[in-house]
Amino acid sequence: MHRPHRVEAVLDFVCVHCYLGFTRYLRAVRRHRADGGTVETVLRPVQLRPQASPVGEPLVEVWARERGAAVAARLAADTSFGADDGLELNFRRAVFTNTFDAHRLAAQASAQGKGEEMAERLFRAYFADGLNIADTTVLDRLAAETGVMTTSGGAEALQAELARVRALDLPAPPVLLLAGGAVLSGEIRDDDVLAALGE
Repeated sequence: MHRPHRVEAVLDFVCVHCYLGFTRYLRAVRRHRADGGTVETVLRPVQLRPQASPVGEPLVEVWARERGAAVAARLAADTSFGADDGLELNFRRAVFTNTFDAHRLAAQASAQGKGEEMAERLFRAYFADGLNIADTTVLDRLAAETGVMTTSGGAEALQAELARVRALDLPAPPVLLLAGGAVLSGEIRDDDVLAALGE
């Protein structure tokens, strides 16, 4: 008999390691649920670049400015990252942007029982579709796609939650906090998640 699990997933939607880790986490969770287990995923926000402009700019240009053109070109040309997990990432199309409103939408989706689905869609919008996930029109479209009813509120609550998560002094995301104290971070693997859920 499986006991119910609550997992807090600390993520940012412009973090490629978060996308990979969350993909593996969901794959493990779906296997656990298929075996009769129960998992409640609670999304916890973190912003790697809270100062980023919501206007957005090509990720490759950000890389070129911060790491040099040669490194940016090499990273953009790499199609291997995530391939083993079935992800198609297009770094050349990615629009680096502020994720505050994306987190606000994810929080609203979570309140409606659609947090996992919305997180997946936000990651895909950023890493595959080349969409600016700070753009109101884009977020409205993603909400409609996933059947999430949106409101204009929630900014103050999100600011408070971002501050609370920062104060936890966690490792770099992705981080999974499981009820009972187990913490998974860094390169999250399906088997590690399943093992933690089975404890």
